[in-house]
Amino acid sequence: MTATRTITLDGKPLSIEQVRLVACEGAQVALAAEARARIDAARAAIEGVAASGSAVYGVNTGFGSLAHQRVGAGELAALQANLVRSHAAGVGDPLPEPVVRAMLLLLAASLSRGASGVRCVVVERIAELLNHGLVPVVPERGSVGASGDLAPLAHACHPLLGEGEVWQSGRRVAAGDAMRAKGVKPISLEAKEGLALLNGTHLMAALGALAFAELEPVLEAAIGATAMAIDACLASSAPLDARIHAARRQPGQIVVAERVAHLLHGSQIGPSHANNDPRVQDPYALRCAPQVLGAAMDQLRAQRCVIEHELGAVTDNPLVVPAAGSGFDVVSGGNFHGMPLAIAMDAAKVALCHVAAVSERRVFWVLGGFDRVNPVKPYLADNPGVESGLMITQYAAAACVNELQSLAHPASVGNVGTCGGIEDYNSFGPLAGRQLLRAVRLAREVIAIELLVMTQAIEAHRPKRSGEGVERLHAAVRKVVKPLQGDRSPAPDMAALAAAIEQGSLLR
Repeated sequence: MTATRTITLDGKPLSIEQVRLVACEGAQVALAAEARARIDAARAAIEGVAASGSAVYGVNTGFGSLAHQRVGAGELAALQANLVRSHAAGVGDPLPEPVVRAMLLLLAASLSRGASGVRCVVVERIAELLNHGLVPVVPERGSVGASGDLAPLAHACHPLLGEGEVWQSGRRVAAGDAMRAKGVKPISLEAKEGLALLNGTHLMAALGALAFAELEPVLEAAIGATAMAIDACLASSAPLDARIHAARRQPGQIVVAERVAHLLHGSQIGPSHANNDPRVQDPYALRCAPQVLGAAMDQLRAQRCVIEHELGAVTDNPLVVPAAGSGFDVVSGGNFHGMPLAIAMDAAKVALCHVAAVSERRVFWVLGGFDRVNPVKPYLADNPGVESGLMITQYAAAACVNELQSLAHPASVGNVGTCGGIEDYNSFGPLAGRQLLRAVRLAREVIAIELLVMTQAIEAHRPKRSGEGVERLHAAVRKVVKPLQGDRSPAPDMAALAAAIEQGSLLR
């Protein structure tokens, strides 16, 4: 990865774009001076508590159901190191490197807000891992999304001790060896620091942020594909009338109708069948597209806000907070619980089902030759029967939609208690996050298929042209894939269009 810029941790919320830059583009990470001052002040409070001998959870006690066990001053360092080692208990395939980088960034940002009580060196060392491309190997399963993402964060932070594994040129290598080669020194954790590293929502938030970073261009492409489909299917644009949508008062619906109408502005295809058209109404996938896409858009925008709030949060426990008057209090709570994120990501999966499924229905409609008014040939084949044209692209879209429906089952509604019953209600947000990231990518594949099909179908109406916006999108698609002339494998075309959607290049 090539560094493109530096993200400075100053205590303010990160943006989804900043997370993407560090996770995917290799942006560097630095700690601001004002953040150092806050970190030092909170650390002094923790050291004062440790020196006082008072029992404070996470500072001089055991963890979870072992919280009643007091730990002597001479064993505090061992307590924190053992916490990281013992909690590195994940299973399954490794998380993708961008997810781990995002997780480390969010951990460092949370600690930089000066409410966790760690030393500056802890945040600096996390930043060094990121800046030197030392990406820990983190198994994807192990967190139940409640007392923080314990197991994944333990694996991610194990290299801070010079232990565990990191990726190097695609190989898993001992973290200590890789760190020595880069000049990155391990640290010895002190009171509270191990718990602060593990007790946050940073895997869940990382998955959510990366999913929403990929989601925006999918929604843009879905709106463009909808507009193209209306002309490709010789559908009526009358249901886009702004007065209809103003009467409903749903914001997303109004926006989608307006944008689709704008893309179709100036179309020659629409007016060509305005008179003497024997059809009375179009299928819902065309006629109700603003209602369906608009509802999904509203839901996704609401859940994006939940993720954005979390990018400015402190989610470990206990927290160092200002006391009344002066000084600090160390208070225990439950900010590590992932339910806000889990519900948001579950809801986003449902919304994406509809974005993809209504797209697949339009593909089905135009390919099947149900509409006898539309001059497109069945499956858009030049010689139907001898050729299958784009027949099987709809099968692929249907397979994606079916998987999306399975992924949409909420992870957050099932509960399995942990830690001897003390941690009795968990969120399972990490599963919701992994499913959401997968759902975004499946939806992108479906929209790529619709763009492939509708671009070909639009050409059946030549020399008539569609609206200016649709024609720009058509030209952008044709820069990526050539027209279908005889049968060929559509798979490379679909993959190329999905990549173009991801990059945002179709809609620039």
